[in-house]
Amino acid sequence: MAGILDGRVAIVTGAGRGLGREHALELARQGAKVVVNDLGTTLGGDGESVGPAQEVVDIIRAAGGEAVANGSDIADFEQAGQLVQQAIDTFGRLDILVNNAGFVRDRMLVNTGEDEWDAVIRVHLKGHFATMRHAGAYWRTESKEGRQPVARVINTSSGAGLQGSIGQASYSAAKAGIAALSIVAAAEMGRYGVTVNAIAPSARTRMTEGPFAEAMAAPEDGFDKMNPANVSPVVAWLASEDAADVTGRVIEIEGGKICLENGWAHGPANDLGRRWEAAEVGAAVRDLIAAAPAPEPVYGS
Repeated sequence: MAGILDGRVAIVTGAGRGLGREHALELARQGAKVVVNDLGTTLGGDGESVGPAQEVVDIIRAAGGEAVANGSDIADFEQAGQLVQQAIDTFGRLDILVNNAGFVRDRMLVNTGEDEWDAVIRVHLKGHFATMRHAGAYWRTESKEGRQPVARVINTSSGAGLQGSIGQASYSAAKAGIAALSIVAAAEMGRYGVTVNAIAPSARTRMTEGPFAEAMAAPEDGFDKMNPANVSPVVAWLASEDAADVTGRVIEIEGGKICLENGWAHGPANDLGRRWEAAEVGAAVRDLIAAAPAPEPVYGS
């Protein structure tokens, strides 16, 4: 049976393990040719190994699909460009970019070191920017030369970026930035035939099964809603030509549930029609908060 991605070429970053691995396998199952990117680092971002990416490539090839491994550091601007170019050189084109790579260095804000903050922001936020920048430039050129792309970008945000997560200030900030970046990129790149969406998955991975092991544990029987494989069919559909009318969206995924996020929206307001006096502000703000209380922060997604 033909897949929904037959003939399309995809890059999946951080695809050696966890969610990225499942995305790469599902995209290949749906007919895509896949560049499996993974730096092969530890959960904390240390070390490098092409082994995890190559293992996924071997699985895809054994099933009759086409895939190549890539060990680029996607937060290195030049290496991100090389990753995009590898897809084009190997398979003749690029249609899909799935940004998934990342790691965590969880710490309460007052204990977070500058190097820890920079490392998390770099791999998540800059890593998404760098790959999108190079892929977007390629698609813009294709469009200007009369070969209008039918291209898709699927970024990875998180519930931590949407509602906040105690002990994950750097991760939450990066994931919130990715959601906003996705909305801007969708508006800017639509003219080139590119849709850009983000997912906010809840799944059992190296980043969640440690600190949130109890919540992420597999049940003894029944539906395992934290299995990362649950997320990948949504990614595959967003990567398909059928998803042309969906862009600039953030979709939360948990088990069999998908939820369309509305993002920041105007809430209750009080307009005096004149300048506020400082003594008036407290009562007015508390009235607005009572009308629309802030959501409780999440504890890891």
